[in-house]
Amino acid sequence: MQHDEVIWQVIRHKHCSFMSKITTGIFCRNPYNVTGICNRSSCPLANSRYATIRDHDGVFYLYMKTIERAHKPNDLWERVKLPRNYEKALELIDKHLMYWPKLLVHKIKQRLTKMTQMRIRMRKLALKTREKIMTTPRKEKKREARREEKAEKAAVLDKAIEKELLARLENGIYDGIYNLPFNKFLQTLDTDDLQAEDENEEESEVEYVEGNFELEEEDDIEDLGMKDYHIGNDEEVDDDDDDDDDEVNAVEEQRVRRKSKAAHEKSEKDEFGKKLKKRPRIHVEVEHEGGERQKVTF
Repeated sequence: MQHDEVIWQVIRHKHCSFMSKITTGIFCRNPYNVTGICNRSSCPLANSRYATIRDHDGVFYLYMKTIERAHKPNDLWERVKLPRNYEKALELIDKHLMYWPKLLVHKIKQRLTKMTQMRIRMRKLALKTREKIMTTPRKEKKREARREEKAEKAAVLDKAIEKELLARLENGIYDGIYNLPFNKFLQTLDTDDLQAEDENEEESEVEYVEGNFELEEEDDIEDLGMKDYHIGNDEEVDDDDDDDDDEVNAVEEQRVRRKSKAAHEKSEKDEFGKKLKKRPRIHVEVEHEGGERQKVTF
């Protein structure tokens, strides 16, 4: 048989697992306690007739315990769902606790008021956008930064990208140079110019040049002088026409010979210069028995 006073004396003065003593007072951690204070009227273990309100996922329930169900621990508490409307919930509490102690009914209504206010505040806070404070893992960030630096040094990305872009440009994948520094562009142009100059030096072309202009001008001046001379002499002497014609023919023959000789000498020089450029020179030194040395160049 259950005796409330004996249970209270044992719990209060000896030991209770739900009791918590602090400087401000003695409190109870039992979830069925109405007020949360450890005293005789609020203790759910030392009262065979007891009632409270609990919250399950935003829904309030009225729990009631009577002495008739004390021998059935599984069916000890009777639960009644309360409506979300505050006034209707108060009416339902008055209906089920009509013949219960007035002090207990008043405490239950106070608990319902506090829990309703708490639910309203929770709703408002959930609708507001609040900043979420998160910790920054400094060690992980430093470790990742060190790994990135090591990977970049090992990969040598700048040189690899430069080589790949230049190879694509040479293959003709791009129409022009895109997103490259101007200094690199100048370097590529310089290298192309040097390669073109080397190719031009290796493959020399044959050019044809006119003869000596000075000789032609002197010959023309001599011709003009001779013509003036012949014109003056024709007026004075008419018998020497044949001799003058012979002299003119001789002068012309000399001029033609000079031109042909100059052209032949120039062609020989050009051929000799080409041979010197194309063929390397060979120096041969021969020493005779008398100690004389003779050098020959091919």
